[in-house]
Amino acid sequence: MPENKRVKLEEITHCPECGSTRIPRDYKRGEVVCTHCGLVIEDRYIDQGPEWQAFDQEERNKVARAGAPVKHPSDLPTVIDWKNTDSYGKSIPPRNRPGVYRLRKWQQRVGMRKKPLSKSSAMSLCDKIVSSMELPRRVREATAMLYQKAVKQGLIRGRNPEAVIAAVLYAACRQCNVPRTLDEIADSSGVDRKDIGRNYRFMSRQLELNLVPFQPQDYLFHFCHELQLGEDIELKALELLRLTEAQGLTNGRGPTGIAAAIIYITSFLAGETRTQSDVAAVAGVTEVTIRNRYKELVEQLGLDVSQQK
Repeated sequence: MPENKRVKLEEITHCPECGSTRIPRDYKRGEVVCTHCGLVIEDRYIDQGPEWQAFDQEERNKVARAGAPVKHPSDLPTVIDWKNTDSYGKSIPPRNRPGVYRLRKWQQRVGMRKKPLSKSSAMSLCDKIVSSMELPRRVREATAMLYQKAVKQGLIRGRNPEAVIAAVLYAACRQCNVPRTLDEIADSSGVDRKDIGRNYRFMSRQLELNLVPFQPQDYLFHFCHELQLGEDIELKALELLRLTEAQGLTNGRGPTGIAAAIIYITSFLAGETRTQSDVAAVAGVTEVTIRNRYKELVEQLGLDVSQQK
């Protein structure tokens, strides 16, 4: 067909020569030919369809390489660090720092507009943490209820969703009397310990949880289990803890530090010594804290640790 008579292929319904409607498209040759008179109506026809076959919608979705544009979440842009250095590590000139400061400020404002996780996504994240920490099912159910209350009261918007889940999980552990430290939840969730604590205090205040703090006894058996200490050591540690409480030595002391020091002393006296670093790692306290509590208990209770090397 001459160039000046070329029309859109969608408009070709019959042969311009003989009027026949039998004009199939030959995709291999790229031609549109009238089967009645043999006229080549189009000789540079391009197949606009896919080069693959799909027999149902599921297969079509798998092999298709096009579709609606992907919407990236607002928390995946280039991160502007608070250090006044560029990507090469060079110091940013003072004259350019005000502009960088404004970019940081706007990035923070955009990041605060995160939408709360859907209930299914939140519970998937919760299940992951619960499974890794081997927590009972009642903790998971309590976490779901607390998260739903927080969503209804609008406490989630503008906060890190992962930190909120970790915070309400910690609150659920306290509700269910399942002693776990902030460090354990931070390690399992990948959220900073300070961020979890900050969100926990906010949620407990807004939801009026009025949770009772854990006592050293609550952590005692959990730490012994993590350190693979036997039942006899657990009972001896419990006796030492009761003696410590009777003397008023637990007042004003952190429950994890007291429990860690008592386990350290008991394991030594029983001949199954655990190092201060091992106990500190399990209890989520520093070795300095264990040494300070250890010295106080030994002096005040008059314990005989002369065999210590």
